Amino acid sequence: MVQSLTQMSMFRSLRHRNARLFFLGLFVSNIGTWMQMTAMALLVYDLTGEAEKVGITMLAQFLPMLLIGAWAGAIADRHNKHRMTLITQILQAGQAFTVGILTLTDHINLPLLYVLSAVLGIVAAIDNPARRGLVIELVEVDEISNAVSLNTAVMTGSRIFGPALAAALKTPLGGPGWLFVLNGCSFLGIIWPLMAIDRTQMFAAPPAKRGGTPVRDALRFIAADRRLLTVLVVFTVVGTFAFNYSVSLLKLADLRFGDERWYGWLLASTGLGSLIGSLLTASRPRVTVRWFLGNGALLAVMCLAVAWMPWSYAALVLSVPLGMGGAAFVAGQSAIMQQESPPDMRGRLLALGAVAFLGTTPIGAPVTGWIADNVSAEWSVAYGGLVTAVAVTVAAVVLRRRARVAASTMPAAEVAG
Repeated sequence: MVQSLTQMSMFRSLRHRNARLFFLGLFVSNIGTWMQMTAMALLVYDLTGEAEKVGITMLAQFLPMLLIGAWAGAIADRHNKHRMTLITQILQAGQAFTVGILTLTDHINLPLLYVLSAVLGIVAAIDNPARRGLVIELVEVDEISNAVSLNTAVMTGSRIFGPALAAALKTPLGGPGWLFVLNGCSFLGIIWPLMAIDRTQMFAAPPAKRGGTPVRDALRFIAADRRLLTVLVVFTVVGTFAFNYSVSLLKLADLRFGDERWYGWLLASTGLGSLIGSLLTASRPRVTVRWFLGNGALLAVMCLAVAWMPWSYAALVLSVPLGMGGAAFVAGQSAIMQQESPPDMRGRLLALGAVAFLGTTPIGAPVTGWIADNVSAEWSVAYGGLVTAVAVTVAAVVLRRRARVAASTMPAAEVAG
């Protein structure tokens, strides 16, 4: 009975030592990553005063995900994900130290930031499917959905601390330079667990066959299932326009609340909500499309609420359900894809999800920045909510209509059953 309750808990995949090591290290490392992302946005905004330039920096960082992300997933399916993850984490630490040293020695400038952001983007595009594929190999098959959701919980929950630390430490440390250095040090938190993992206790998937058309095979697999196709299309649209917090909340904090430090606190509040949303998703034995679309609707409503909230502390409170809906939406998409994925295709489907979410940032971030600079800070947040509401509504109508058609063509005996 006790064992059964443990298996059904939201932390059931943590019974594996390898999973515990990995998630603990990932949490430490991602606090530093969110600290750097916040520091980067603040640094660019300090240099230019323009949200659009922050958006261009995001474009430089995430364009590689759009261009090579799907092929990186194919590489991850064919190679050792543990070794790939270890190498990419070391390279990301090197990038953080480089930005930090250049900033501290006053050799940093906007073009150099764009280049270094692009370098980070290339490494991250390769790291994403390898690292997320490694998570799945740390647990048994029936725990994959839980592990994927816990991975999202760690990734987004660390946003509670990273942005808040950046906001609190920027002035005492004399600027953002030391924040980049601290992020470089934080990578030791994940590099050591990766070296300590017991590889004999892993549940490695068989490598995909070489040759052929691996990316097109993954696209065909999704296209053949109308439900998965709908989930991916909605995820792509919403990921493009509704998650550009690094641009929209920065401008909102500066103009609406009169202090860019509110940016770090707003991100921290969304991080708290993200942790809650991810854990709620992890607690579900199986994630459904209804859960996915329902949390998309919550995200849409809270984008509008935060955009027009005139009081800073109330905006902090509303940012919690904003983060909750967003994280449950993201974790729901990953879980649905992995539940339906063949073992040798998981890396590619994870990569396609990353392309849909992160790879579309080069489109959404500059658009959001332009709206923030030329329309209003409020609309840079609110328009993402409107796009999300339309996408979720259309998807719900399409899937409901498809379900009715399927029911009408089902044999009478099956309907009775």
